[in-house]
Amino acid sequence: MISPTIITLPETKLVGIKKRMSLLNNQTGQLWKSLMPRKKEIRHNISGEFYSVEVHDSLSYFDSFDPAREFEKWAAVKVEDVVFVPVGMEKLVIPTGLYAVFPFRGSESEVPKMYQYIMSDWLPNSVYELDHRPHFALMGEKYKNNDPDSEEEFWVPVKLKHNE
Repeated sequence: MISPTIITLPETKLVGIKKRMSLLNNQTGQLWKSLMPRKKEIRHNISGEFYSVEVHDSLSYFDSFDPAREFEKWAAVKVEDVVFVPVGMEKLVIPTGLYAVFPFRGSESEVPKMYQYIMSDWLPNSVYELDHRPHFALMGEKYKNNDPDSEEEFWVPVKLKHNE
Protein backbone atom coordinates (compact mmCIF):
# COMPACT_ATOMS: atom_id res chain seq x y z
CA MET A 1 0.00 0.00 0.00
CA ILE A 2 1.03 3.57 -0.59
CA SER A 3 2.07 6.17 1.96
CA PRO A 4 -0.05 9.30 2.20
CA THR A 5 0.86 12.91 1.62
CA ILE A 6 0.29 15.05 4.72
CA ILE A 7 -1.51 18.27 3.79
CA THR A 8 -2.89 21.19 5.79
CA LEU A 9 -6.37 21.68 4.38
CA PRO A 10 -7.59 25.28 4.59
CA GLU A 11 -11.17 25.86 5.72
CA THR A 12 -13.30 24.29 3.00
CA LYS A 13 -16.91 25.26 2.29
CA LEU A 14 -19.23 22.69 0.77
CA VAL A 15 -22.86 22.65 -0.33
CA GLY A 16 -24.73 19.41 -0.82
CA ILE A 17 -27.16 16.88 0.53
CA LYS A 18 -26.69 14.86 3.71
CA LYS A 19 -28.26 11.75 5.18
CA ARG A 20 -27.71 9.69 8.34
CA MET A 21 -26.78 6.12 7.55
CA SER A 22 -24.62 3.21 8.60
CA LEU A 23 -22.44 0.80 6.66
CA LEU A 24 -25.15 -1.81 7.21
CA ASN A 25 -27.79 0.56 5.83
CA ASN A 26 -25.60 2.23 3.22
CA GLN A 27 -27.57 4.75 1.15
CA THR A 28 -24.65 6.43 -0.59
CA GLY A 29 -25.98 5.60 -4.07
CA GLN A 30 -29.36 7.19 -3.34
CA LEU A 31 -27.63 10.23 -1.84
CA TRP A 32 -25.63 10.85 -5.01
CA LYS A 33 -28.68 10.20 -7.20
CA SER A 34 -30.46 12.99 -5.33
CA LEU A 35 -27.56 15.46 -5.78
CA MET A 36 -26.37 14.88 -9.35
CA PRO A 37 -29.51 16.09 -11.19
CA ARG A 38 -29.44 19.26 -9.03
CA LYS A 39 -25.70 20.07 -9.03
CA LYS A 40 -26.15 23.02 -11.44
CA GLU A 41 -28.33 24.73 -8.78
CA ILE A 42 -25.26 25.18 -6.58
CA ARG A 43 -23.76 28.63 -7.13
CA HIS A 44 -20.10 29.58 -6.77
CA ASN A 45 -18.89 26.02 -7.39
CA ILE A 46 -15.08 26.24 -7.34
CA SER A 47 -14.16 23.02 -9.16
CA GLY A 48 -15.63 20.04 -10.93
CA GLU A 49 -14.66 17.76 -8.04
CA PHE A 50 -17.14 16.02 -5.77
CA TYR A 51 -16.80 15.41 -2.04
CA SER A 52 -18.15 12.26 -0.42
CA VAL A 53 -17.95 13.28 3.24
CA GLU A 54 -18.46 11.33 6.49
CA VAL A 55 -19.10 13.23 9.71
CA HIS A 56 -18.88 11.01 12.80
CA ASP A 57 -20.48 12.00 16.11
CA SER A 58 -17.24 11.28 17.97
CA LEU A 59 -13.90 9.52 17.59
CA SER A 60 -15.35 6.58 19.55
CA TYR A 61 -16.92 5.55 16.21
CA PHE A 62 -13.50 4.09 15.34
CA ASP A 63 -12.85 2.31 18.67
CA SER A 64 -14.51 -0.91 17.56
CA PHE A 65 -16.05 -1.82 14.24
CA ASP A 66 -19.85 -1.74 14.28
CA PRO A 67 -21.45 -1.70 10.82
CA ALA A 68 -24.77 -0.60 12.37
CA ARG A 69 -23.31 2.59 13.94
CA GLU A 70 -24.66 5.64 12.15
CA PHE A 71 -22.83 8.68 10.80
CA GLU A 72 -23.72 11.63 8.59
CA LYS A 73 -22.88 11.17 4.91
CA TRP A 74 -22.68 14.06 2.46
CA ALA A 75 -22.66 14.31 -1.33
CA ALA A 76 -21.29 17.79 -1.95
CA VAL A 77 -19.29 20.25 -4.02
CA LYS A 78 -16.80 22.91 -2.95
CA VAL A 79 -18.00 26.50 -3.13
CA GLU A 80 -16.44 29.94 -2.79
CA ASP A 81 -19.09 31.06 -0.35
CA VAL A 82 -22.29 29.76 1.18
CA VAL A 83 -24.46 32.86 0.79
CA PHE A 84 -26.97 30.89 -1.31
CA VAL A 85 -27.92 27.30 -0.50
CA PRO A 86 -30.56 25.69 -2.74
CA VAL A 87 -33.76 24.42 -1.09
CA GLY A 88 -33.25 20.87 0.18
CA MET A 89 -29.49 21.28 0.42
CA GLU A 90 -27.25 22.34 3.30
CA LYS A 91 -23.81 23.81 3.89
CA LEU A 92 -20.89 22.10 5.57
CA VAL A 93 -17.69 23.87 6.57
CA ILE A 94 -14.66 21.62 7.06
CA PRO A 95 -12.29 23.39 9.47
CA THR A 96 -8.62 23.78 8.63
CA GLY A 97 -6.37 20.99 9.78
CA LEU A 98 -3.94 18.23 8.86
CA TYR A 99 -5.05 15.44 6.56
CA ALA A 100 -3.37 12.25 5.45
CA VAL A 101 -4.22 12.03 1.75
CA PHE A 102 -4.20 8.55 0.24
CA PRO A 103 -4.43 8.15 -3.53
CA PHE A 104 -6.69 5.25 -4.48
CA ARG A 105 -7.19 3.42 -7.74
CA GLY A 106 -9.74 0.66 -7.99
CA SER A 107 -13.38 -0.27 -7.76
CA GLU A 108 -15.77 0.28 -4.88
CA SER A 109 -15.33 -3.31 -3.67
CA GLU A 110 -11.65 -2.58 -2.88
CA VAL A 111 -12.35 0.46 -0.67
CA PRO A 112 -12.82 -1.51 2.61
CA LYS A 113 -9.37 -3.09 2.14
CA MET A 114 -7.86 0.40 1.73
CA TYR A 115 -9.56 1.70 4.89
CA GLN A 116 -8.45 -1.42 6.76
CA TYR A 117 -4.85 -0.64 5.78
CA ILE A 118 -5.19 3.03 6.80
CA MET A 119 -6.74 2.35 10.21
CA SER A 120 -5.00 -0.92 11.18
CA ASP A 121 -1.57 -0.56 9.63
CA TRP A 122 -0.60 2.95 8.56
CA LEU A 123 -2.18 5.02 11.36
CA PRO A 124 -0.91 2.97 14.37
CA ASN A 125 2.60 2.92 12.88
CA SER A 126 2.68 6.63 12.07
CA VAL A 127 3.37 9.70 14.22
CA TYR A 128 -0.31 10.64 13.78
CA GLU A 129 -3.65 9.85 15.37
CA LEU A 130 -7.17 10.55 14.18
CA ASP A 131 -8.56 14.03 14.67
CA HIS A 132 -12.27 14.70 15.11
CA ARG A 133 -13.06 16.38 11.80
CA PRO A 134 -14.83 15.15 8.66
CA HIS A 135 -13.33 12.34 6.58
CA PHE A 136 -13.87 12.55 2.84
CA ALA A 137 -13.18 11.11 -0.58
CA LEU A 138 -12.31 13.63 -3.27
CA MET A 139 -13.49 12.53 -6.68
CA GLY A 140 -12.11 14.45 -9.65
CA GLU A 141 -12.02 13.93 -13.39
CA LYS A 142 -10.33 10.50 -13.10
CA TYR A 143 -13.15 9.14 -10.93
CA LYS A 144 -15.25 6.52 -12.73
CA ASN A 145 -18.02 5.07 -10.59
CA ASN A 146 -17.20 1.45 -9.66
CA ASP A 147 -14.58 1.05 -12.40
CA PRO A 148 -11.26 -0.73 -11.66
CA ASP A 149 -9.44 2.20 -13.32
CA SER A 150 -11.23 4.79 -11.19
CA GLU A 151 -9.02 7.20 -9.21
CA GLU A 152 -9.88 9.25 -6.13
CA GLU A 153 -8.27 10.43 -2.91
CA PHE A 154 -9.16 9.52 0.66
CA TRP A 155 -8.63 12.40 3.11
CA VAL A 156 -8.26 11.25 6.73
CA PRO A 157 -8.10 13.94 9.45
CA VAL A 158 -5.00 13.54 11.63
CA LYS A 159 -2.99 15.29 14.31
CA LEU A 160 0.38 14.52 15.84
CA LYS A 161 0.23 11.89 18.58
CA HIS A 162 0.62 13.17 22.11
CA ASN A 163 3.75 11.93 23.84
CA GLU A 164 2.73 9.79 26.74
